[in-house]
Amino acid sequence: MQAWRVHRNGEPSEVMELEETDRPTPGDGQVLLKVLAADINFPDALLCRGQYQVRPPLPFTPGVEICGETQDGRRVLATPALPGGGFAEYVVADEAALLPVPDALDDAEAAALHIGYQTGWFGLHRRARLQPGETLLVHAAAGGVGSAAVQLGKAAGATVIGVVGGPEKAAIARDLGCDLVIDRRSEDIVAAVKEATGGRGADVVYDPVGGDAYAKSVKCIAFEGRVVVVGFASGAIPTPGLNHALVKNYSIVGLHWGLYNTKDPAAVRACHHELTGLAAQGVVKPLVSERLPMADAARGVQRVADGTSTGRIVVLPAGGTR
Repeated sequence: MQAWRVHRNGEPSEVMELEETDRPTPGDGQVLLKVLAADINFPDALLCRGQYQVRPPLPFTPGVEICGETQDGRRVLATPALPGGGFAEYVVADEAALLPVPDALDDAEAAALHIGYQTGWFGLHRRARLQPGETLLVHAAAGGVGSAAVQLGKAAGATVIGVVGGPEKAAIARDLGCDLVIDRRSEDIVAAVKEATGGRGADVVYDPVGGDAYAKSVKCIAFEGRVVVVGFASGAIPTPGLNHALVKNYSIVGLHWGLYNTKDPAAVRACHHELTGLAAQGVVKPLVSERLPMADAARGVQRVADGTSTGRIVVLPAGGTR
């Protein structure tokens, strides 16, 4: 079978190589899946660079989430077992962790539903306890992680403010349903949030960016606000001023969604049930901006690494269009 493999760490476009390799063999409790669609995530770029919290042995295949097909023809969502990630024609995955694909979504959309939307749901509901009528500030609102949070925030009854970089991404954020879009390249985030909220600030901040985004967020956080730290796509990990959190009375909460798979797998399945219902209603629908053939996977991962993509880029190993 064909699979993209990384033999040395570096930039995805430089270290990912498309090779012929043996089809993987399932171990105890695992199943073999045909990959229908593999969603590209920022962690895939970090894996290539050797900067992710998990460092699989070299060589490995990136690709942390897929929509796959079982031997009996069922469509499922899976997180393949590294070092054999999803940018391949076949993967093995833990059978107990498989989730059924919502009928409302095609293969590419389904591949993008899993990690990003689970992260958004746990971040907004379990960690931040977002309430109807509150104001949610989402950084990188036109990206894969941010777009999911925008849709979930609107579904929860929040007023959603999206922060983006550039007019193209601003248009996408508006189409996603943001009540207000702030272009960080030309507007003052802090001033715009305070003006939109009558000086109160945002009740919840969803931050997959870190760096300057975090610094701006805590300057416009509301009384008893919650900052959800999801990731550091900017490459800069902020150092919170705990004295500032104290005097302004806000919370900083971290979210590592992967821990729920081992600490509370029942909650993951309950969340998927909720997301399936929202997909059936058309309330959430992953924004798939590109569907790439297998040969273009490295280019797609590099675009996500560079921050130039919008929504989700999905690889279709079989060359299909579903």
